[in-house]
Amino acid sequence: MPILQDFSFPSSAEGLQLSPGTPLFIAFLASKDPVTNRPWCPDVVAALPVLEATFKGGKQPTAAFVDVGQRPEWKDPKNVFRTKWNVHNTPTLVRFEKVGDAVKEVGRLVEGEILDQERLQKLIQGA
Repeated sequence: MPILQDFSFPSSAEGLQLSPGTPLFIAFLASKDPVTNRPWCPDVVAALPVLEATFKGGKQPTAAFVDVGQRPEWKDPKNVFRTKWNVHNTPTLVRFEKVGDAVKEVGRLVEGEILDQERLQKLIQGA
């Protein structure tokens, strides 16, 4: 399944358009530093190869990779990802599903948890 890099991001999870039984994963990642062209967060640098390998091709579900901004933007308590998406660490991988008539977060891994292959596969499989 694809990794969505240019994901049309709604203002909150309720705006995600999902079909029942089809999860969407959103990876909230530090933006690339314009000087180094690498994410400014070392945890994101460590997790990015794992996330890319997990979601590229194959039979994995779709994942959207979303940049949360440069360090000053991210540190702002009013950052939209903090206020509307309840994301307070990078990287954060969240599983969303349509449950009844609503889109809900049904699982989440934060920072080093993403590197734990067992936990990552459980999240992907919905276990």
